[in-house]
Amino acid sequence: MLSLIFEGMLLGLTLATFFGFGPAFFSLVQTSIHRGFTSAVFLAIGIFLNDMVMVILCLMGAIQIVTAPSNYMWFGVSSGVILIIFGLVTFSRKVVSQVPETDDDDLPIHVKGPKWFVFIAKGFFMNIVNPFVWIFWVGVIVGISTRFEGNEDELVYFFGGTLLTVLSTDIGKAYAAYNIKRYLTDHMIGIFNKIAGIGLMAFGLFLIGRVILGMY
Repeated sequence: MLSLIFEGMLLGLTLATFFGFGPAFFSLVQTSIHRGFTSAVFLAIGIFLNDMVMVILCLMGAIQIVTAPSNYMWFGVSSGVILIIFGLVTFSRKVVSQVPETDDDDLPIHVKGPKWFVFIAKGFFMNIVNPFVWIFWVGVIVGISTRFEGNEDELVYFFGGTLLTVLSTDIGKAYAAYNIKRYLTDHMIGIFNKIAGIGLMAFGLFLIGRVILGMY
């Protein structure tokens, strides 16, 4: 059992290192900077839940609905458009000064942000709109399932180690971004917003182009 979990953790580290810098990464870092570490953790949990659902669906074979050629182009284009919208919103986000405002009694005014479940939903949705994530999990799960000859217990231990490792690395990225925040000026955060927005829009355009070109 421990060896299976360890092997799954190695896969999780590989995913986090080589495939962990997509749209979800930009959103995770930006959330940590703007909304705080706790909000970013909830976002990471949403990403984790999405990965878990995708693994389960892949194992059940239901993933074929999304990856079917008849649905792939529609799903890919709509996902790209959503990422572009996220990018535009991020690019145009105004930076709120990190110095808290005060009222007449010199008491800090706390601006309420979205509820915790909003960040979980955002993380889940941010990951689910990327069809390349689905296709990646299909490839990984087919290979691993063949190796373990479909043994359910072994697959649970293996992918449990994988998903928990990915979650841990996402939380680590959020923590690093949160600690870096204290050294950032409002101007620097504004620049990061624009970089993150451009990154999200670039992912969206790449996704649309990849899907359309793949049809010809």
